Amino acid sequence: MSTLNALPTFPAAKDCDPVQLGWMQGSPPPADKIIRFQDGSGYRFPQLRWSFAHYRQLVPTVTVSKGLTPCTPLPQASRTLPEIRYTPMGETRVCNWADMMEATYTDALLVMHRGQVVFEHFGGVMTPPREHIAMSVSKSFMGLLAACLVADGRLDDAQRVDHYIPELAGSGFGDATVRQVMDMTTGIDYTENYADPQAEIWNHMRAGGVMPSPPGYSGPGSFYDYLKTVRKLGEHGECFTYRTANTDVLGWIVRRVSGQNTEQMLSERIWQPMGAELDAYYTVDPNGTAFAGGGLNTGLRDLARFGELVRNHGRVGHQQVLPAAAVADTFAGADPAHFAANGPPTLAGWSYRNMWWVSHNAHGAIMARGVHGQNIYIDPQAEMVIARYASHPVAANIANDPHTLPAYHALALALLADR
Repeated sequence: MSTLNALPTFPAAKDCDPVQLGWMQGSPPPADKIIRFQDGSGYRFPQLRWSFAHYRQLVPTVTVSKGLTPCTPLPQASRTLPEIRYTPMGETRVCNWADMMEATYTDALLVMHRGQVVFEHFGGVMTPPREHIAMSVSKSFMGLLAACLVADGRLDDAQRVDHYIPELAGSGFGDATVRQVMDMTTGIDYTENYADPQAEIWNHMRAGGVMPSPPGYSGPGSFYDYLKTVRKLGEHGECFTYRTANTDVLGWIVRRVSGQNTEQMLSERIWQPMGAELDAYYTVDPNGTAFAGGGLNTGLRDLARFGELVRNHGRVGHQQVLPAAAVADTFAGADPAHFAANGPPTLAGWSYRNMWWVSHNAHGAIMARGVHGQNIYIDPQAEMVIARYASHPVAANIANDPHTLPAYHALALALLADR
């Protein structure tokens, strides 16, 4: 693939292990091993291989409580992961599962089959009790929370945004429908090219405190203040275009309709009833608003528990935690024709629904995806869930997909054949 071939070269994952590099070790750490938010080092490679698992030490956060309920066990399967082989997109060589993990800078990965753990790996600074930032996998949590409110009859996805958030009446979002926000078909003046330092995404991130502000910064000082400045460009509903601002608008709507903060709603609606093992947390803006578009941090096993919850149509055991209709609507997907023009080239034929990526393949697989390689991959036909955290040096998943997508599908086929 020409885009992939144009990517810069970085040290191999095994050569930039954050433990071996000594980041933030010592009392105090050596000056050249200190990672900070304000100087930008927390988001530089290879430092990000440490910071992605330590966001709470760098920025303000709020807790998603697991409550006092016991965690749902993850039973261990009696067999191991089947041997797989796959060919990366655009290549002819044959790779195996270990090759995929190394090529994609995997920090932690868990595979479940029929509700049992068949593979679990922690590398670098990741351990079972440590959280890792989910990046835009956070969007899929918010999309599903919104879909639950729609299924409950509390949120009308055909209603305009400014019906729920009058503060956005003068913005590019005001006359968009909630559904257009949920499926990212809004027409707004907002670019999300991570390789472009002038892209609008960076103004959004600075306003929300996700990225440090330059000296003399005088722009918006919160997510909500920033969203009011976004202008309309084109017509809503014509095509999919991936823009993180949509998720923060949806988060605002969900908070307004539910009367709860994001962290409270996620805790009460999902985290506690699914039996999470660890508290999760969100990074927050200067006003304490959770970053719905990319600020969720969880343990790997809880990421897998969430994937299992979705695979099982919103059920944990015999308890219906989420409305089955919300999950079914997500699996059904949207119109791939709306996705085709602006979707990633590695996801041809896919669509985007409720902030999930829907494959429309023969297995009905869906994904939650975040920059630098964060994934939940659910294959209902293979009864498989993959939860993965990573710290790839390239933000865009064009660098991960050529390995992860064929490897995941190869594993699904192997599990189906190994019944």
